[in-house]
Order: sequence, then C-alpha cells, then structure tokens
Amino acid sequence: MGKRTWNRTGTAIAMVAAALTATLTLGGCSSTPHVRTITLTLVRHAESEANAAGVLDTSVPGPGLTDKGRTQAQEIAKELSHNRHDGVYASSMARSQDTAAPLARELGRQVQVLPGLREIDAGWFADRPNSIVGPVYLLAPQAWLNSERTATIPGSIDGNQFNDEFGGAVRRIYDAGDTNPVAFAHGASIMTWTLMNVTNARNSLMLDHPLPNIGKVVITGSPATGWKLVEWDGIRAF
Repeated sequence: MGKRTWNRTGTAIAMVAAALTATLTLGGCSSTPHVRTITLTLVRHAESEANAAGVLDTSVPGPGLTDKGRTQAQEIAKELSHNRHDGVYASSMARSQDTAAPLARELGRQVQVLPGLREIDAGWFADRPNSIVGPVYLLAPQAWLNSERTATIPGSIDGNQFNDEFGGAVRRIYDAGDTNPVAFAHGASIMTWTLMNVTNARNSLMLDHPLPNIGKVVITGSPATGWKLVEWDGIRAF
C-alpha cells in the first residue's frame, strides 16, 4: 500500500472513530433534554372606570383606573414586591398598564407591553351593561374549555385565535428568560387561557370563583412541557 493510500485510509478510520465516540457519548447522556420551567403570576387589573360604570368595555386602550383602582394598584404592588419577580408585563390596555406601573417602579423595571394579553374582544356585546351581556359574553369561552374552540363570540374571535394570541404572549414572556415574571391582564382572558392550558384545570372555577380586581392566578411550567395551576385567587392547587 502506497503512502498516499495509507494517509487516506488513516484519515477515514480516524473520522469513523470520532463519529463512534460522539455517538457513544451522546448515548450516555439523558435522552430527555432539560427544559427550563418558570413560575408565572397573572394578575387581573385594578378597578377601571368601565368596571365602576358596570359596562363591558374591551376597546384598546380603553378606560383607565378609578381612584379606588389606583389604590388597589398600590396595594398589589406592595404585596408582590417581596416575591422577587424578575419581569413585569401588561396588555395593550390602559387599565392593565396603570395597574402594573406601581410594581414596576418598586422593582426598578419597565413595564413590557404585550398586546396578546388584552381582554377577549366583546364583539357585539361591547359597551353594554355587564349585568345583562356578561353571562352571554362568556358562553363561547366556556365552550372553549370543553374543546369547542371553533365557537365564536358574535362579532369577535373564536377559541383558536384567542389561544394563539394569549399563548403567544406567554411564550414571549418565557423566551425573555425570566424565571418569576408577573403579567397584568384581564379577568376573562386570564381565566379562559389558564383553564384551557393547565393540566389540572377545574373549569367550574370560571363561574364559581371569577377573578376580582387584582385577583391573581399562579401557574408553573413551560410552553414545551405544559402548565400546572398552583393558585387561583387564594385557592391552592387541587
């Protein structure tokens, strides 16, 4: 065998050996890669002018907070400031950003706005008395919880679009690298997305224990592995 042929053969053997070593090394590792998990706190905004007026207003940016709401925003900021939150997010609606602002100041952070966290568009029911249209407005979201995601709020969206938009915002929060973020959003959107996505959902919570102003939901997990409910407005996971 000539020297040149030997060099080519030796190189080929070395490459095969390197590939075999890499295969054995990877085979010795866990077949399941580690997925980072986070704890996400979702907080409903403080009392808005629409809440006080009893009107279903899902416009953007929509109304701001009442005097009572501004006091509630300070209260939730004090409560959450001790929890070592490393990111503060809010929807594109004024009332959620106004609620998030005091906590952001406490933590020395900026409120990051994610439109996907907005309230579910009320469609035909917008600007009408909540006492009359509120239960009808929630009929489609309740159907979404039962896997009927093509149900549509008249003049608005279906469950697939809602889940994609709110879930996309949650994904952006996860991708930001925070481990303990807090996001200020809205009653129907928080309740619906949470119950659509956690593995230990109890759908009756939407009607039996609706989120009050500055009520919060805590979940843990990741977009890849799924989410688990930890707390629903003071009710621990079951």
